[in-house]
Amino acid sequence: MSSIKTRQSLGIGESVLRPDGTLKVTGEFAYSSDLYLADMIWGVTLRSPHPSAWIRSIDVGPALAMPGVYAVLTHEDVPGERFYGLDHRDQPVLAIDQVRYQGEPVALIAADHPERARRAAEAVIVEYEVREAVTDPRRAAFDTSCPAVHERGNVLRHQPIRVGSTFEAPVVVTGEYEVGMQDQAFLGPESGLAVPAEDGGVDLYVATQWLHADRGQIAPCLGLPEEKVRLSLAGVGGAFGAREDLSMQVHACMLALRTGRPVKIVYNREESFYGHVHRHPARMRYEHGATREGRLLYVRAEILLDGGAYCSTSPAVVGNAASLGVGPYEVDNVWIDAYGVYTNNPPCGAMRGFGAVQACYAYESQMDRLAEACGISPVEVRIRNAVSQGSRLATGQVIDSPAPLAEMLAELAAMPLPAAPTASDDAGGTDLLNMPGGISQTTHGEGVRRGVGYGVGIKNICFSEGFDDHSTARVRVELIGGEPHVLVHTAAAEVGQGLLMVQEQIARTELGIDTVTVARADTSVGSAGSSSASRQSYVTGGAVRAACQAVRERLDKLRADGSSLVQALELAGAVEETREYRHRPTFPLDPLTGQGDSHTQLALCVHRAVVDVDVELGLVKVVELAAVQDVGRIMNPLALEGQIHGGSAQGLGLALMEEIQVQDGVVRNPSFTDYLIPTILDMPPMRVSILENPDPHAPYGLRGAGEPPTLSSTPAVAAAVRAATGLPLPRVPIRPHDIALNG
Repeated sequence: MSSIKTRQSLGIGESVLRPDGTLKVTGEFAYSSDLYLADMIWGVTLRSPHPSAWIRSIDVGPALAMPGVYAVLTHEDVPGERFYGLDHRDQPVLAIDQVRYQGEPVALIAADHPERARRAAEAVIVEYEVREAVTDPRRAAFDTSCPAVHERGNVLRHQPIRVGSTFEAPVVVTGEYEVGMQDQAFLGPESGLAVPAEDGGVDLYVATQWLHADRGQIAPCLGLPEEKVRLSLAGVGGAFGAREDLSMQVHACMLALRTGRPVKIVYNREESFYGHVHRHPARMRYEHGATREGRLLYVRAEILLDGGAYCSTSPAVVGNAASLGVGPYEVDNVWIDAYGVYTNNPPCGAMRGFGAVQACYAYESQMDRLAEACGISPVEVRIRNAVSQGSRLATGQVIDSPAPLAEMLAELAAMPLPAAPTASDDAGGTDLLNMPGGISQTTHGEGVRRGVGYGVGIKNICFSEGFDDHSTARVRVELIGGEPHVLVHTAAAEVGQGLLMVQEQIARTELGIDTVTVARADTSVGSAGSSSASRQSYVTGGAVRAACQAVRERLDKLRADGSSLVQALELAGAVEETREYRHRPTFPLDPLTGQGDSHTQLALCVHRAVVDVDVELGLVKVVELAAVQDVGRIMNPLALEGQIHGGSAQGLGLALMEEIQVQDGVVRNPSFTDYLIPTILDMPPMRVSILENPDPHAPYGLRGAGEPPTLSSTPAVAAAVRAATGLPLPRVPIRPHDIALNG
């Protein structure tokens, strides 16, 4: 037994404040866009105005002739490999002979002032030959006469799921559903600072989600060994998946190495919409067969995901959509075909929920239809089909940790509903803030109907399908000022989720030392993987725990003679250990049947939404959201509740307002004026119940918690609007004219 007493007061399970929190709320925190060096210059990207075109010529002469311009680079100036990509290296650093989406980078400019760089970009002359853009994903997937966006064909991945052989039932419900293109809408635009180094390499300070994956793509493009490309995490102003892919990283490094000067690139808001991937739009066809009592007998589905112009993480998104395509329900017969396709629409990749969001909207809409067809409540139909520990997914994988879905639904249904609107005492009438339309006074209650809806979601945690998912942590204990101090160093990206805090809490818990510092994440320590897939508390938390335990074992040996911790450290100096942590292995889905233990861990969340709808104007007020989520083990109650609120907000946004409008491959609303995200006035009060049923396979029994609320909140809100209006509403976001013109 360890002689070091573990400490809980500032450790896991407590609402410890975030070390970066105060600086962020006071405005003192340095984000990547705040980076500055005295001799730096500015980089700007010239982008294609066309979604599909041949490039016939590029004339950089007029731009180079402008005063203050240091460099103008095209694809001919890429010093190494000309393509990069997370899953498949199909994306050019700079367009070579063609462009495949509106906004594709064509040239780079460096100048002594950002406005001068922008004017120089406008002076570059590019001759395009515009061609037909492939923008219909169904045509791209199934029409053999459709032009190929890439030589490999338009289908990125087709993943079938085949279980059972009986596809007949007394009750059958069918539906076709669509999910629009959602943006991650982080507030801090893409930005970074590249600094040329004396050894011929480059140091890059950047907002990202995955330092080592960035380096693995950047170095070959620069023609440099990885050890000469050093990345450090700069302040990240939100991510939600969009910073998994490269944006300005290679470009800034190219300009810095060409000019010999530090180069800073900061996208403006419009450029940010072109500069990162988005959530895959989806078109889905579902058929559910059940007994007259509502027990599922079979599910058929076709899930079509528009990956846009480049691969990004589309194959993994398809795998998630397919493997979780029937939701957390027991069903013996499944026939799913999930496709990801190339088009000339904006590239799509990771976003919170990662393929499971799209499928969840469809299968939950189907469960409501099934409840209606069987004459039972939406809650009851879900309880009758709910998975539990020991259930099998459609992939054959057994759920081998607690999954109390029926109990979660019962608890949710038992929560009190909000009171009906009442007259405001001070105004002498209806409280307009609580009405659809708010203080714009579009209604005083006439034409307003209330609806209640439910949603259930299941999400995989950590990377899946055989990916070598691991993290590395280095932990050092030494005396500073005569007191023990812990330094934790990982490459894990803090993107706003509270990871710095969790690492500190784990170190305090394992070592019993209050003073803990988390070093800035960089590539001088082994990879921590991506801050995505709700995985960092699990995998990096596991690595920090393992390194702390190794340090504690050494300290225990040093103190075997009964000496104090301070005495032992005075004698031995610093004690440091580095450990890697890997979760249990996963396996690829069978390409023909979709069978396989593809996921590490599964998480459940259930939502109830209450809405008021002005059926004449199509305006919706979300009155309340209630959620029940099982997190295995609470690491930090306050931060966890914030994650559930935040995920619910993004799900509400997808249900009612968030969509990138793309017409013929052209983005029509690249601004926060026209791309709407929920504000504090759109978010309702929330009731949240957090359950702890530890996962025996996970560090501390924890279960990743950031993504599941995004799944179940969207169908819950949509179901509530359907209940209020009586309309089918098969598409999200639900727009005012979907209600008003059809009501």
